[in-house]
Amino acid sequence: MAGQAAGTRRAVILRAAAGLFAARGFHGVSIEDLGRAVGTSGPALYRHFAGKEALLAAILVEISERLAEEGAARAAEEADPAGALDALLRGHIAFALDEPALITVHDRELENVPEPERRRIRRLQRGYVEQWVAVLARLRPDTPEPALRAALHAVFGLLNSTPHSAGELGREEMAGLLFTMARAALLAR
Repeated sequence: MAGQAAGTRRAVILRAAAGLFAARGFHGVSIEDLGRAVGTSGPALYRHFAGKEALLAAILVEISERLAEEGAARAAEEADPAGALDALLRGHIAFALDEPALITVHDRELENVPEPERRRIRRLQRGYVEQWVAVLARLRPDTPEPALRAALHAVFGLLNSTPHSAGELGREEMAGLLFTMARAALLAR
């Protein structure tokens, strides 16, 4: 039970920190601000994280691991490459619509993550992209992998624009728009 409470507390801290870092930037948030956001003192956070940089690293490592694991599961569930692409798109769109703070934090703050964790995040992200490349290569066998990778990065830019664009439409309408646009872009010849 204590382990579960610690895990829940950690998740609360990570979520609060992501929101604060997205709103005010990594350097605009103090350890005291982080503590107040979760109803404790700043120094009490050191029981969970070695410091603010470790907290930022944990946020970005955790989301990179989650995307990679969920992406692998989605791609494996569908034998049909078109179905796998649709599942990957739906999963990433759900993430982009539900977690805009994480996208903002990644875009703005990755350079503040200590180098070992930054390498791990980049490695996880490359693996995630390669999951998509494998699916796309089955749908577009005539397209060289570098072109597929470039198309994917462009589509991730579209999908990860939600911190700026998602407020324009309702969630379901925005999800449908992103799905249609991304799928069309990835399958364009």
